[in-house]
Amino acid sequence: MSVHASAERVARPRVVGGHLERTLWTLVPFGAALLAGALVLLLSGRDPLVTYALLVEQAFGGHIAIGNTLAQTTPVLFTGLATALAFRAGVFNVGVEGSLYLGAFAAAWVGFTFVGAPGPLLLLGAFGTAGLAGAAWSFLPGLLRARWRVDEVVTTLMLNFVAINLTSYLVNGPFLAVGTANSMSPLVDPAARLGSLIPPSQVSIGFVLALGMALGFGVVFGFTALGYELRVSGTSPRFAAASGISIFRVIVVAMLISGLIAGIAGAVQVLGVNGRFIDRFSPGYGFTGIAAALLGRNTALGCVLAALFFGALSNGSAMMQLFTDIPLDLVNVLSGTVMIFAVLDVARLRPRRLREAG
Repeated sequence: MSVHASAERVARPRVVGGHLERTLWTLVPFGAALLAGALVLLLSGRDPLVTYALLVEQAFGGHIAIGNTLAQTTPVLFTGLATALAFRAGVFNVGVEGSLYLGAFAAAWVGFTFVGAPGPLLLLGAFGTAGLAGAAWSFLPGLLRARWRVDEVVTTLMLNFVAINLTSYLVNGPFLAVGTANSMSPLVDPAARLGSLIPPSQVSIGFVLALGMALGFGVVFGFTALGYELRVSGTSPRFAAASGISIFRVIVVAMLISGLIAGIAGAVQVLGVNGRFIDRFSPGYGFTGIAAALLGRNTALGCVLAALFFGALSNGSAMMQLFTDIPLDLVNVLSGTVMIFAVLDVARLRPRRLREAG
């Protein structure tokens, strides 16, 4: 046996073991969040084990519960991926919520305007328009950041409120459904609706689309030139510029793709769950997506796990409030505690050899 072959056989287990160990270390924030949540429950006089067991039962105890948990997971996964993509490119986009609203309204408008169009064409038009609306909403702050170094945190945050109030005006004014007291648009054409994957739960094929988006996210950052440019620009802008990478283009492209994903998230919510645009329909999916991206360490698998975590917490807590005496406010405190640990810098907790390996 040659020396090179022997070295390869020895090195391969070390590499595999290193990847496995780094993957396990990414789970540290989840465990820390659960421990912190247990402390919150103890201080409130609740048994953490009983509460967690009940939460899991309500979130995953039956096919309907699982379906509704996946329905809550879907928008958070989309917004988490949209946020993670911008973060990895070095752009702190906190305006995913605004793109979500614009995308949702755009999809609803196509759905209730072009009634009678062929179903596939109507769906394609709704998703395409939603993605374009979300991307367009992210273009201005991206351009301001790339050209004049205007702080994107401020611009994207402020544009969230503009988007929410703009869609509120539209759905309360020119596009208010006739004969309804609530602020909502007309129903979209049934041909544009996304059917339930697990009837009668609310999970739609949008969840599969979100998983496909996560897979595409991993492929782009792992195997494409675009992913390399985004990753290097976010890690070391000076090195990227010296290598011939256009930082201007990277920032604008990252913001456009981030907004596009968020717009599609809005379309999935309208076409798969609500059936129409409802004023202020989002409980904060864009902001929860920030926590999911941070908790998932801006990776595809991490975002999937974090989104599922928040989806289970959301659905399980709602059911717990209905059937137990555990107040929803307590679960909101638990969610806030989880978000605090989402920013835990696990890189400093890892052994030195793993930190040096990246």
